[in-house]
Amino acid sequence: MATLHVVVDGANVVGSRPDGWWRDRAGAARTLAGRLVAVLAEDPAHLAAALGHPGSDLRVHLVLEGAARVADLPTHPHLDVVHAPADGDTTITALAGDLAGADAPVLVITADRALRSQVLDAGATTAGPSTLQDALP
Repeated sequence: MATLHVVVDGANVVGSRPDGWWRDRAGAARTLAGRLVAVLAEDPAHLAAALGHPGSDLRVHLVLEGAARVADLPTHPHLDVVHAPADGDTTITALAGDLAGADAPVLVITADRALRSQVLDAGATTAGPSTLQDALP
């Protein structure tokens, strides 16, 4: 089975739902990581299918920036948490390029138009936050 690398723009995904995330960015990052861990543990095939890659093994890379860069997140062997040293877009673009250069399919989850353009140029594909949000428990 092919491995699909899913790069999640944490700030963009969290910011896609007006649920008060701005009052507790660290808590919002923990919640998102917990939802990712839950689906990876319980039904990764559902997530792969929802992302348009049925039958793929998943490797999820959650990119966090600013106040959302917290250390005490839920973990899973197929979840990598990447703390952006500055802005998340630069980190996401570099990560997508590195992963795509390894001849693995890369899907970046973001609604940011400029970032979408950059990662497409790096060899990745994109999907919007609702695609991921709707697939998470």
